[in-house]
Formats: sequence, structure tokens, C-alpha cells
Amino acid sequence: MRIRRNLAHNKKSLASSLTALSLSLLVPLKALAFSPFVVQDIRVTGLQSAEPGMVFSYLPVGVGGTFTEEQATDTVQRLYATGLFDDVNISTQNRIVDIQVVERPIVSSLIYEGMNAFNDKELNTSLLQVGFGEGRALNPATLDRAKDEIRSQYILKGHYGATIDHTLTPLPGNRVGVSFQVQEGGRARITDINFVGNETYGSSTLRKQMVQTTPGYMTWFTGSHRFSREGLESDTQNLRNFYLDRGYLDFYISEPQVSISTDRQDITLNFTVDEGNQYTIRKLQLAGDLLGLNDELREFIVQTEGQVYNNSRSEETVRRIESRLGELGYALAQVNVVPVTDPETNQVDVTYFVNPGNRIYVRRINIGGNVRTRDVVIRREIRQQESAWYDEARLNASRDRIDRLGYFNTVDLTQSAVPGTSDQVDINVDVKEKPTGLINLGVGYGSSDKLSFMGGINQDNIFGSGTNLGLQINTGRYNRSAVIHHTDPYFTSSGISRTTSLYFREHRPYNDYVYDQDERTYKVRTYGFGMNFGVPISEYDRVFMGATYEHNRVTLPERGSLEAEYTVIPEAYREYVEHYGESTNTVLFNVGWAKDTRDSGLAPTRGYRTSLDAVVGVGDLNYWVASASGQYYLPIGRSFTLAFNASVDYGRAFSGSDPFPVIKNMYAGGIGSVRGYDGASLGPRDPWSGDFLGGSSRVLANMQLYLPFPGTNQDRTLRWFLFADAGKVDTTGSSECYTGNARYGGIVTDPCDWRFSAGVGLSWQSPMGPLEISWANPINSKDGDNKQQFQFQIGTSF
Repeated sequence: MRIRRNLAHNKKSLASSLTALSLSLLVPLKALAFSPFVVQDIRVTGLQSAEPGMVFSYLPVGVGGTFTEEQATDTVQRLYATGLFDDVNISTQNRIVDIQVVERPIVSSLIYEGMNAFNDKELNTSLLQVGFGEGRALNPATLDRAKDEIRSQYILKGHYGATIDHTLTPLPGNRVGVSFQVQEGGRARITDINFVGNETYGSSTLRKQMVQTTPGYMTWFTGSHRFSREGLESDTQNLRNFYLDRGYLDFYISEPQVSISTDRQDITLNFTVDEGNQYTIRKLQLAGDLLGLNDELREFIVQTEGQVYNNSRSEETVRRIESRLGELGYALAQVNVVPVTDPETNQVDVTYFVNPGNRIYVRRINIGGNVRTRDVVIRREIRQQESAWYDEARLNASRDRIDRLGYFNTVDLTQSAVPGTSDQVDINVDVKEKPTGLINLGVGYGSSDKLSFMGGINQDNIFGSGTNLGLQINTGRYNRSAVIHHTDPYFTSSGISRTTSLYFREHRPYNDYVYDQDERTYKVRTYGFGMNFGVPISEYDRVFMGATYEHNRVTLPERGSLEAEYTVIPEAYREYVEHYGESTNTVLFNVGWAKDTRDSGLAPTRGYRTSLDAVVGVGDLNYWVASASGQYYLPIGRSFTLAFNASVDYGRAFSGSDPFPVIKNMYAGGIGSVRGYDGASLGPRDPWSGDFLGGSSRVLANMQLYLPFPGTNQDRTLRWFLFADAGKVDTTGSSECYTGNARYGGIVTDPCDWRFSAGVGLSWQSPMGPLEISWANPINSKDGDNKQQFQFQIGTSF
């Protein structure tokens, strides 16, 4: 043990303390023999940190009482037992009791050097359980127990070679700082996993049920080949569940044998199992207090007689019955499954014993964890009422609605019994806030648009009010836009939302094969202001309606001018100006419906969102566009999520003699539509300039499989995904699809036909903000297609 001496004047006292500390168990209790007497005064000397009142509390008598030798001996023993003193001595003279103590130093700080496997808080909690921690007296026995506890924690994580040393640093006021020096060493790796007694399933099949494994091509990253006691316990349970889900109710697995090499680096795991018999279900029945719901509750049983028994399905049955009883107010309902086996016939009778308990009221709903977000923002999403029957379905809906706000990393709902009652609970809503402000920066690279940049600032929960305010700016070689929007989801107390937006867009269809025309180019500029309202019509359904004023101006060089002679202008835009004029003013009326049952707005794992929308333009531009979209999320096990997305847009001019306004065409290709193709490149191309024109109809479809990133378990903030995209852009009212210009951009084969792509990507809610990276391969690209395979986007949260 090394002692660091920072204060010279404490050197002697600390040395004395440490000597006494190490010999305390050998020092006899000091209380001189004397005859009983009436106490006139009590004196305590040697205290530095402890209060005199604490010492007096251990005395059996006070001034005026009779003090005996037995009481003195008992007092010394009790003061030693506090662990605060190295030495306790009681002497008496002239009816005065003199108590001399030598205090042990108090641990003022704990420092861990060289520790990476744990954080300080975790180890501090573990050390308190063995009586060691800040504010405690320094005791050699508890110091040794503390080192043993740290070593034990490392062994649980597979660090069998970890060594622990300590340093004591004296501090003023009889305090001491304790520093633990840790040499973690490497985690032992699993080199072999063996099974004995398995007959039905091979060892390779059983190894696949385990998280811990032998070294493989990805274990260098996941660390799954590194041994830990927690992992061993989890894998043992996984093996047990594997057999129980296949009807082996008599399955037994003994305590795994762990063999470690002499250098403490390699581990061999040996499992001994007894598979027993496989059982099929002979009888399924309900018992207990069924509340007259026999037939209804029986519908929740997910197994049938004659099937092989499956423990996971039995647990699902229990969950469903308890959930249904919870919807009826039986918050504390318990359902126990009791399988009774018949080894002679290999059959099992399964009984579900139902104990609904008392019907429960919700007394109060408490909100916690919200620092910025106002209580009312959370409370208005809660569908469970206070002083009403407990309803599990309403509570689940409340949790999902709060989660869908997107303001919180976690949302937990728990219940606590009201003291003194048997039929009341309080609901506790605990949230963990996340940054809801977003500064996003994006960079894209394509074969045509080259580098493009985008940025914006958005606050989803401004001043904790639950309202949204944002500014988004995009700028590229050919396109620019700026949008300011504000959304109040509770514009009225009944839940009607209002969104106000002001926007500017500048757009020029482009073709990289036409030389730079920045000074003499055509442009489409749009200014608009709109207001939309959303009216809830059910728990998950909302109707939208609103109006937007929009001004459009198309700037083209005049025919015959010098600019026109040196500028390649899309013929479609020439025809638009000749038909509608350069400037137009239009009022856009929109109406729509949306249904959203997703469980989260941040990273959905289940549920769906469906919407129908219609936009009608009245004024200089008379047209309509109908749209439909759907998103569906399907959980696959506990780790995977399969997502489907589809959308259809279809537009026409009101008059059959009017063309659909080309400036209202819809585009596809690139981020958000069909990855692998350049932005806006799908669909018709101008026959004169070769520019991307878009179309009046568009169909998009996407399938995406989200998978947990290796080593992150169930963390939804970091996931990788596989995807497949499909889409097409076409024109309505005409069977002709322009294929471009041979000189400018080339002729494209079937530009209005379907395009497909597939690829892989990574999504991460990083400390710097959301990051998404994707690489896509165009599957059926045609001659003349513009491709864009790699894309990424990163933002900063605040």
C-alpha cells in the first residue's frame, strides 16, 4: 500500500492513524476498573469530524446518574462497533467520566484510475453494498472488501486478469482521498463451447441460440466472443427457452462449467443438458375468477389442443388476458400458467389460473422528468382520466401519443399503490427529454448536379410549448428554396392544429451536358403563403383543410434575342409561357385525411400511417392533384423492423384543352424517392434541351428492413438497414413520353418506365445530430439514366 503525503503537518497523525487502523482488532478495550459513582461531568476529547452528541448517545447514563464498570465496558464496545474510531479509552477521576477517542479518517473522495469497463457511479453503488464509500470511515476490513468487490465486478465481465491497487491521500480535517489503480487486462475470449446430453438438437443448433460465441469474422467488432458472467446467465436462459418453446417441459440444464487457461485469456464453456420428453397439449382450460368472461378470455389463448407445447405462446396468452383485464380496470390482475405433464403419454394439461384482484381507480397522474417541456404538453396527450377506472388500453395509447411527439428519448408509465387503499393507484409518467432543436447540414453528390448543399434550423418544442418553428434552406447548382413554417398542434383546446408557412422557391430544370448558363438562364420563381388546419375526428384520424396563395414567375429569354440564341431553353417551358403567361397568381385549396397508429415519431417499430390528399388550383392555373400515401411498420422479433412505404400522385388540368402546368410537375429520383438515381431525373426529358421535366403522375414504393447495429442490442438510435426502391414518373392526358435530346444529355430509353434500386444504409441519432448514409445500386437502369449511388446527410441537434 502506498501513501501519498500532500500535507507535511498531517504526516505524523496519518501514520499514527494507519498504524492504529491496521491493529485495531488487536487492541484491547480500554476501561479502567472502578467502583460505581454518581457522574458529575462527562468529557469527550479527540473528536475531529464526529459530533459530541453522537458519543453521548452511546452512554447509558448522563450527569447525575450512576456509572458502573460494566457500563464503561459496554460503552467502549458500542463506540468501537460504529467503525468510526481506531481507539476508545474511558477513564474516571473525581466523578468525571473522560472519554478519549482517536477517529478514523473519513473517505472524502473516490477516484478510479485505468478503469474503462465501468463508470464511477456503477462501482460507487457496488461499494456501498459492502460498506465502503464517500462519507464512510476508512476501515482496513471494508477497504479490503471494496477491492475484492471491484475485482468481482471485473470477473463478471470476463476480466479474469484484472488487478486492483489503492493509494491513500491525506486531506485536511482528518479526511482521506482513496484512489484505486486498476489494470483491467483483456477480457477472456471464448475458444470452445461444448454440449453433453443433447440428442434431438445438434451442438451447432444450440450454439446459435447463444449471444456469446467463439471468434468469428465479425466478433472483432461486436465483442460477442468475449466472456462475461452476465452473458453466460443470459445464454443459459436462452437455451432453456429454446427447449421449452419446443415442448420439452422436463428439460434441465446444469450449472455451466467454465474452464480458464493458465494465462487467464481463454475460456471453454461446457453445458450438460437433459432434454427429457416432448409434450403435446391434451387439454387447455381456464380456472379461477373469470368475471363471467369465460368465452371472451378463451379467445386470447394462442395455442390449441394437439399442438406441441410452446412456452412463449403460453406467456403471450398470459399477457393478452392480463391486458384485457387491465382494460376493464383490474390493474393488478395475475394469470398463472400451470402445465401438468403425463410422462406416460407425453401429453400436458395446461391450466390458466386467473386472479383479477380488485378493480382499480386511478387517483392521480404524475408527470416527471420534463425539464423544458410544460406539463400541459404531456398531459393533453394522456387518454387515461384521473378518478376513473384504470384502463390499460388508454394508458398504452397515452404512452404512444407522448412518444410520437418526438420530444423524448424514453417514455415510461408506471403505477404505484396509494397507501392505505386497496383499490387506488397513481400513474407516474417519466420522460427523458432529448434535444428538439435541429440544425441540419446536408451534402449530396451526383453525376449531374455535382455538389449540392442544404441546411436549416428547426425547433419542434419551442420554449417547451409543444409548438414547432422552422426555417429550411436548400441551395444547389440549379435549385434554391427557403421555407419558414410554424405549427401549433393545439391551436384550440379541442386539439385542432394550425400550420402557417411562407416559402420561396427558385427552380431551373437542368442538364449537365448543356454548358453553364447561369448568366443567361431561364428560371421559375415561386412565392407563397398558406394556412392549414387539422381537425381530429378520432384517436388516430385527422382531417386537414387549408388554402395557400401562390405567385409564380417564369423568366425566359425572348425569342430572337441574343440571349435566346446562346441559351438552350426547354420547349415545354416555352409552351407553358405561351399558354399561361410569364406570371400567374393562384389560390390552392387543399383537403386531406390522415390516420396514424405508429408507436413512435422518432423510430417507429409498429403501426401505420395512411393519408389521402387533394389540391385544387383556382385562378390563372386551374388544375387538381390527388395523392395517397401509406407507411406500415412490422416488428420482426425483438430486433428487426420491416417498413413499407408507397405513394401515388395524379394531376390533371380542369380543361381538356389546357396542358397540366409544367411548373407543377412531380419529380422522383434521389434521396426520399428512388435512391441510386440522380435527383429529379426520372420521367420525361425535354426534346429540345434534354432537361428533366418531371410529370403529372408519380408512383413510388419502398421496402426497408431495419436491423440493430452489431453490438448495440435494442438501441433504436443506431441502426443499419437494407432497402429496395421503385418508382416511375409519367404524364397524364398524353401517351407521349419525351426521351430527351441526343446532343444535350442523350436519348433515354423508356424514361417513363419503372426504375428500381436496392442498397444498404446506416441511420444514427448521433450527438452531432441525425446522420444517414446510404449506398444504392440501380437495378434496371437504362441507357441515358443519370445515377447517384452514394448519399449522406448529417445534422446538429440543440
